Amino acid sequence: MRMRQLPALLAGLSLSMSAAVTVHAAPSDQWTLPVNVKKLDNGLTVIVSEDRSSPTVGVSVVYHVGMRLEPKNRTGFAHLFEHLMFQGTPHAPKGVFDTTITAGGGWNNGSTRADFTNYIETAPSTALEPILWLEADRMKTLDFNPATLKNQQDVVKEEIRVNVKNQPYGGFMWIDIGQHAFQKWENNHDGYGSFEDLENASLDDVRAFHRDYYGPNNAVLAIAGDITPQQGFALAQKYFGSIPARPTPKPTDFSEPLNTVEKRIQQSDAHAQVPAIAAAWKVPERGSRDQAPIAVLAELLGGGDASLFYQGLVKGREIALNVDTMFGLTSPWEYNGPTLMTVFALYKPDSSADAMLKAMDEEIAKIARNGVDDATLTRVKTRMLADWNNKLESFVNRADTMARMQTLWGDANVVNKIPGWIEGVTSADIQRVVKTYIVPTNRTVIDRKPAAMLAAEKGATKTTAPAGATQK
Repeated sequence: MRMRQLPALLAGLSLSMSAAVTVHAAPSDQWTLPVNVKKLDNGLTVIVSEDRSSPTVGVSVVYHVGMRLEPKNRTGFAHLFEHLMFQGTPHAPKGVFDTTITAGGGWNNGSTRADFTNYIETAPSTALEPILWLEADRMKTLDFNPATLKNQQDVVKEEIRVNVKNQPYGGFMWIDIGQHAFQKWENNHDGYGSFEDLENASLDDVRAFHRDYYGPNNAVLAIAGDITPQQGFALAQKYFGSIPARPTPKPTDFSEPLNTVEKRIQQSDAHAQVPAIAAAWKVPERGSRDQAPIAVLAELLGGGDASLFYQGLVKGREIALNVDTMFGLTSPWEYNGPTLMTVFALYKPDSSADAMLKAMDEEIAKIARNGVDDATLTRVKTRMLADWNNKLESFVNRADTMARMQTLWGDANVVNKIPGWIEGVTSADIQRVVKTYIVPTNRTVIDRKPAAMLAAEKGATKTTAPAGATQK
């Protein structure tokens, strides 16, 4: 995300058709969003989801490029480029994008993830045309100049200082853990970027990245809210239809098998007050029959105060202070390559990483042995479905989710399929994925301790007399 208010970097079947397609509602007891899809001649996929409940719209433009596809020796470049997309074009100089949207009562932002970069806006529906003009304008070209590049290199470096280097735990649960869990560079490098790589980025790099990845054929435009499909498709054609398609680089194979040996790492933290642990397991590929069970399992283990890990480690054994599960910077539905399910927890200084892992393994073993009772599974699914539907109440989230699904799955209607996938998960499914993926050999662990705590432990070790010796 951009630097404004210093937010952290955290804030299927292909539909290749030239005619509009409408996906109709299915069961009457399920909220089914209207999904209308059309592909323009230049390759831009357009999605319109009509909802007249508010005179507003949400807009998302998602490009199929992210940290996983940025150039080698240019770590952080996809994120840097996201910032550069707000720095103006020959037709709309720096500042015009933001002021035009905010002056019309709107809001905008962007973010970079492993497999996509998204740009989002929400505004009154009367402001839709200026938004689309601005998005199309920066899809065509940017104002490539040394001053802008240097400025945004400094902005991203400052964001890294604020959000990582000077923060307790520094994002180790999603940056560092992947560097140890994955083997291929595409999957294990720091997507936030090293200062050296960011400084070495050139204008030629910027031009090439825009040329290769920011063409209409590598993008999805989604509009949700106060607009008809016919209006949306007509406006997309008006503003984006004349932008020519551009060749994209050959896809990279960044697949990896599950790990076969547990990895344990200890880190020192100059800003943390209590120790923390991140335990991560490689999970099934997108589209696998095991994807939905893993998503439900993550919620079962670490989703809120009723979760098994919270009840077992925080309230029961009283060794942890909190516990949460995550899938890097995205959700369990939004990835297109090797991904981790990570458990992150702060634990008490008088406990240890070994005790935390032992407690986790005990809870996991219960699931592998006994499965999940119906009442617990129903509770977990209900919470997941409520969270999913609540998120989609917002037009901008609705547009963005559809654009992401189209980009990653090739099917925007996945937005309507996910609730059914969640509902379909059984206790046997949970047992299967636990036994397959949530095993020590597929686990990577980082034990992150306060620097003072590590120093004290080393000092105590030095002053402990060897066996059989007399301490003076």
